[in-house]
Amino acid sequence: MEKLIAQLAQELERSPQHIENVIKLIDEGATIPFIARYRKELHGSMDDQLLRQLADRLQYLRNLETRKEEVKSAIEGQGKLTEELSAAIDEAATLAEVEDLYRPYKQKRRTRATIAKEKGLEPLAEMLFAQKRDCPQPEVAAQEYIDDEKGVETVEDALQGANDIIAEWISEDADIRKELRALYLRRGFLVSKAAQAEQEDSVYRLYYDFKSPLNRVQGYQVLAVNRGEREGLLKVSVELEEETALVTVRRGVIVPGSPSMQFVRSAAEDAYSRLIQPSVEREMRAYLTEQADEGAIHMFALNLKPLLMQPPVKGKVTMGLDPGYRMGCKVAVVDGTGKVLDTAVVYPTYGQRQKEEAIEKLTKLIKAHGVEHIAIGNGTASRETEQMTVELIRRYGNGLSYMIVNEAGASVYSASKLAAEEFPEYDVNLRSAVSIARRLQDPLAELVKIDPKAIGVGQYQHDMPQARLGEALDGVVEDCVNAVGVDVNTASPSLLQRVSGLTATTAKNLVKYREENGVFTTRKQILKVPKLGPKAFEQCAGFLRVPESQSILDRTGVHPESYGAAEKLLELCGYTLQDVEQNAIPDLKERATAYGMEKLSEACGVGVPTLSDVIGELLKPGRDPRDELPAPILRTDVMELKDLKPGMELQGTVRNVIDFGAFVDIGVHQDGLVHISRLPRRVKHPSEVLSVGDVITVWVVEVEEKRGRIGLSMKKP
Repeated sequence: MEKLIAQLAQELERSPQHIENVIKLIDEGATIPFIARYRKELHGSMDDQLLRQLADRLQYLRNLETRKEEVKSAIEGQGKLTEELSAAIDEAATLAEVEDLYRPYKQKRRTRATIAKEKGLEPLAEMLFAQKRDCPQPEVAAQEYIDDEKGVETVEDALQGANDIIAEWISEDADIRKELRALYLRRGFLVSKAAQAEQEDSVYRLYYDFKSPLNRVQGYQVLAVNRGEREGLLKVSVELEEETALVTVRRGVIVPGSPSMQFVRSAAEDAYSRLIQPSVEREMRAYLTEQADEGAIHMFALNLKPLLMQPPVKGKVTMGLDPGYRMGCKVAVVDGTGKVLDTAVVYPTYGQRQKEEAIEKLTKLIKAHGVEHIAIGNGTASRETEQMTVELIRRYGNGLSYMIVNEAGASVYSASKLAAEEFPEYDVNLRSAVSIARRLQDPLAELVKIDPKAIGVGQYQHDMPQARLGEALDGVVEDCVNAVGVDVNTASPSLLQRVSGLTATTAKNLVKYREENGVFTTRKQILKVPKLGPKAFEQCAGFLRVPESQSILDRTGVHPESYGAAEKLLELCGYTLQDVEQNAIPDLKERATAYGMEKLSEACGVGVPTLSDVIGELLKPGRDPRDELPAPILRTDVMELKDLKPGMELQGTVRNVIDFGAFVDIGVHQDGLVHISRLPRRVKHPSEVLSVGDVITVWVVEVEEKRGRIGLSMKKP
């Protein structure tokens, strides 16, 4: 364990004591959000991302240790584990290195080498491979191994068998493979060609004649050629100048001046071309794919977080429109809390008469329920629905505005068991309209009901290892939900189960208890929920808000274990909980600083980081971190693609950040692309300056009406 702690401390540049504390907390069942928020003293205030990185790396290193023990045990079972080999396995830094060392001892299918060994040619191979100066010429040495009964009829047969055995030995040499891997990464190329000479035009045309150094190829390029290869449109290979690779192999096995040197040289070349090169090429492809997958998963997670954390448009009666052609446009009106007030279906795309009928019907609903905002899904028929909405606003006015909402996953949710339980009385199509309306009101509460993979804010998400992607995205959702906090009296089971320490079962139990016993009036009551014990309570309590509680602390992110510290802090600074209730503690921070944070934390019995968090919560009880972000753009008019002119300045919302730029909603049906070269400053990756949901100023660079493409820039022309 000490070695593991030391390695993690070095890799993450953190103190060994902090690393040890985090490992202990993880092993005790603490969640990352809980550790990040309420155990800062134990880990030196690492953020949730670094803690997840630590947890992932810890899992890898533990798996590595387990595999090392399995490999040593397997080799020992064959009676071949030497001290040197055991030490080499212990020193291996990666699973690939461990597998290289295990390769010679693995049970194999019959190979050319095993057939040659069955013919008794292993002693000849050993003699020639030893390359001693007194070794006879290979042709002479081979004479002794001619045996018709064993199928070795000539000197050539004997030498071919010896060659096969030596080639396999060389191909299983862990040091040679390690050197070759490094060489490929330094000097190799990823190459793709069109699968056919006269290949038709496709989305992969950029890769019909593509070549990039392995150490500079981009993740999205790797994923693109992989997909093109799977679809039969590309032929992909990893290339390295053969002579460069052979120098490495020869250097590892040839002893100059021996009579068998030339024979071993030939076996080495055979080993590389027949055994090593195809294997290392597969390894390189797998390595590139793994790196690209991790990059794409990271990018997906990076985009998902700001999407979930979009500022809510709270407390407003909202109309959700789920556009469509054949089935019409589904309509749902929800009140400020998301409760469904009314539903309808209109057919604005069927013709002018139906469009007028739709506007008339929607206007009646707007007047009847006092609708203030309209949320329009961005899928099929979205453009026509948006134009109809703008006409409606022009006629009706009255402060009405609309916003295009990303409807990714809405259809998945509306057909799910969860939606059926939530809205048994509504048709599948109407459920998606409700979801779209609620996404404007509270994106986080609605999006947690959907598998994060269905939200679609990345690239090539369907090509990712789904378990790893799901794990990473679930972590993002968990972090977002716990950063915002959850109202224990209104939250759905799908939102509650994302809270630290709660499971699907305890979340359902909590809702059931609430329905049977009325709203919670204290945090302590949560302990009465069946199967929610003290450990789960410790993990979840700080993230659950109880607005109906008489204690202001129950409505904040202060953990119950720190209530005493909060009260002591207020007392020493000359305040009471009543002052917090009346928002009459404007200079709490200044008084605490004047008292001395170290001295104050000692008096309150908590560390300085926890004390700082308590002060922040008392100053803004029940605050929602999303309220501090720029509000979403609500529009009252729409532009056509033909209205766009180069040089035009527009406000837009970032919809997706990818490796080569960002897609921005500028109020036209088609999102525009800001290429990485047109960002305000030079960056390695667009995520350094942009996040999903950012409201930015852009200038139109080019418009391709036929292809529906808009080029944007963040640099003023």
